Amino acid sequence: MNATVDLQRVLSLALAEQREPLGMSSRQRQVCAHIRDCRTPALGGLRQRCGRCDYERVRYHSCRDRHCPKCQGKASAKWAERQSAQVLPVTYHHLVFTLPSALNGWVSLHPRALYGQLFASAWATLSAFCANTRRLGGQGAMTAVLHTWGQTLTRHVHLHCLVPGGVLSEAQQWRSAPGTTLFAVRALSRRFRGHFVAGLRQRATAGELQRLAPAEVDAMLDALMAHDWVVYAKPCLGHTQGVVEYLARYSHRVALSDSRLLAIEGERVALRYRDYRAERQARTLWLDAEELLRRFLLHVLPKGLMRIRHYGFLANCCRAERLATIRAALQATDTVAEAERCRQRAEHGGVAVEPCPRCQDGVLQPVARLAPTRIEGG
Repeated sequence: MNATVDLQRVLSLALAEQREPLGMSSRQRQVCAHIRDCRTPALGGLRQRCGRCDYERVRYHSCRDRHCPKCQGKASAKWAERQSAQVLPVTYHHLVFTLPSALNGWVSLHPRALYGQLFASAWATLSAFCANTRRLGGQGAMTAVLHTWGQTLTRHVHLHCLVPGGVLSEAQQWRSAPGTTLFAVRALSRRFRGHFVAGLRQRATAGELQRLAPAEVDAMLDALMAHDWVVYAKPCLGHTQGVVEYLARYSHRVALSDSRLLAIEGERVALRYRDYRAERQARTLWLDAEELLRRFLLHVLPKGLMRIRHYGFLANCCRAERLATIRAALQATDTVAEAERCRQRAEHGGVAVEPCPRCQDGVLQPVARLAPTRIEGG
């Protein structure tokens, strides 16, 4: 694979003729500017030198935009490291709540309302099932991650949820879900559908869907209730570290990673994707650079929208106390080895240790700061 084929190059190709050929919003322009400048002289950087062999290199700063494919690898690893201390020695379940494609147009018009209702309805569904005394009868939890894309970058809004297989009862005891099935997906689907539709009706009444006519809202919601909605569930049967890695796989994934861009010929770009209708076979899709960028920009989230959220006994307001209670009930302790990493960071001023790529024995140290330099024509 040609290493120079990346999203930055696609951006340059798509925006070569016009600055805004796709009618981009200010938010989309901001994301494009961040990705274009990421790890380039435009953001400045550091000159690093090995203390043992005097090897030098320049490391430019990252944009840290959550839509940038170059920035999410480290972010995902760091996030997973923090989550390790929160994983319980119980079976976890991976659930996916999917919005019907008929709502894609509404997502473009009112993304905050639709995404917010998706989170709210998924948790309301799960918490109701957990609290039901005929099922588990206690407080459950979930970590939810919003994804908005399919393999070919079309809009496909869904929520990945990692759910511990049990609840904390009112008596502060842990109750595990029996067997390997948490809840019946058909029952989850119907409750999720009903809660989501009712929630959108309330939002429309409150004026949160002002770009839609009342008659259009009523017709759409009535039609949605006539069809089954898709909810997927399966147990994660691995050990604690496997659960953390499983969660990290979804936590900071972006709509388009550089590894999926195979080649550029003229103004066309080859995109690798998996065809789930043909047993996940790898296929190649050729798109004009402008069309590829248009599809990528469909998945730019509103500024400030939280795409990773924790609920139940994993909520920020009660997590530490209730995890301690559950571990005491399970007679479990944390197994995260963080002390050595903290010691190494402390010795190097809080900066992660980077070994020298030449001699492998020395450590790269910053020796000079490079001021940002605007790229010509940028």
